[in-house]
Amino acid sequence: MRAKVTRPARGDLVAAATVALVLVPQALAYASIAGLDPVYGLYAAVAAPIAGALVGSSPYLQTGPVAVTSLLTFGALAPLAEPESLRFAALAAVLALIVGLVRVTLGLVGAGPIAYLMSQPVVVSFTTAAALLIVGTQVPALLGVDVDAANPLVGAVSALADPTEWSWADVALGLGALVVMFGGRRLWAFFPGALVAVVAATAWSTLAGYDGATVGTFDLQLHAPRSIAPGDLGALLLPGLVIAVIGFAEPASIARRYAAEDRQPWNSNREFVGQGLANLASGAAGGFPVGGSFSRTGLNRLSGARTRWSGAFTGLLVLAILPFAGMLANLPLAVLAGLVIGAVLSLVDVRKPALYWHWSKPQFAVGVVTAVSTLAFAPRVERGVVLGVAAALAVHLWREMRVPVPSCVEHDVLHLRPSGVLYFGSAPAVERAINAVIVQHPDVASVVLHLNSVGRLDLTGALMLRDLVEESDAAGRSFAIRGAGPHAARLLSRVLGPAVTVEPARLA
Repeated sequence: MRAKVTRPARGDLVAAATVALVLVPQALAYASIAGLDPVYGLYAAVAAPIAGALVGSSPYLQTGPVAVTSLLTFGALAPLAEPESLRFAALAAVLALIVGLVRVTLGLVGAGPIAYLMSQPVVVSFTTAAALLIVGTQVPALLGVDVDAANPLVGAVSALADPTEWSWADVALGLGALVVMFGGRRLWAFFPGALVAVVAATAWSTLAGYDGATVGTFDLQLHAPRSIAPGDLGALLLPGLVIAVIGFAEPASIARRYAAEDRQPWNSNREFVGQGLANLASGAAGGFPVGGSFSRTGLNRLSGARTRWSGAFTGLLVLAILPFAGMLANLPLAVLAGLVIGAVLSLVDVRKPALYWHWSKPQFAVGVVTAVSTLAFAPRVERGVVLGVAAALAVHLWREMRVPVPSCVEHDVLHLRPSGVLYFGSAPAVERAINAVIVQHPDVASVVLHLNSVGRLDLTGALMLRDLVEESDAAGRSFAIRGAGPHAARLLSRVLGPAVTVEPARLA
């Protein structure tokens, strides 16, 4: 797997500067979602874009702290350590290393197509539910209310329940950040609304003597413990695997989308390795698991980026900003809450689930299972994905086990036309259905089985057909098979022998 070395394009540095201005406040906010001190978001924001740009497939993909992966991180670590503690930070760094190792391994062994295994209803429903949970985590800070609830939605409802406890100054700051963020985009597509909101709110907080909750002073020195107990490592393996696979859905969909627009090839294996290196670098720098950002990637492309160098430049520019990060100590948390809410609102998608209801009721049910379980199990949101994937597989198996067998009689010939997959799961039901039809027509002299609509036939299905042939021979009826695909025809010829006519499907 060799990544083609390209020279920086003229627009890469400009695009990187634009993205870096957005990344800094987002990194602070997403670190808080992950249960970490905001400064750890800056560590991830420096290391991940540089490492992710080394071998990635997409020239636009911006890697770093993202909302959904941050929530997955919090869900994985909350049962193991106190949020914002040094132990929590150490576990987050180790979790990033595990995610990185899994992704690099999957890419090197050519397992990139695993990115396609999660169905769209699972991905869309999980993303929407996760976005709602992220909003829930920020509602208390937006209102200036302290709540203690494991489930973010419970905490949000608790905070909203008593308006007398709200800090109206915090509400104004948070909503003002939203207005600047979205209003600025109407004036200019490249308007750095998040940065303007952060700078303005920090300046106001300093001059006005704001006494609400703020980010606080930054300590750029890493004090996380260097050693992790073996039990902790074992507890992180499964969450690391889940985050490695689930979190890859976001950068994969971003890269695929822009590759299609540019009519350029996309390599999922290279992207797995690139995202793996980004997580390894983030963990080594004391950060937390990272992924690809929809908003920053889109901004990167619109700002003129043309090569992977834009990602590397972004990380270097954030590194240059680090010495001045202490200037954000007076930034109100309500502003960060508003920026996070604004960033994740675009992830809430109710239109597609509504379409699933019209297109496929079972797939709509898969989406409901995914969304409800994600919300119910929060902060262990990875369980929602696992249940959603299980539901999708169950629906798939249920569909494959249902093989209708329409029939008709012409003169003394019974024609059977099964439709579906004839394998070990559906073979017993198909055998019962065919026998039931034969019993209804005891006088037919011949049975013809048409396999044109059978997508796949395995050995169990072939052995079942052999039993039917033998029963027909015993009853004095002939049995013929027509329209078998190449693989099915070869398998049936070996299992049934020359005594039964097997006519392969005709090529158009």
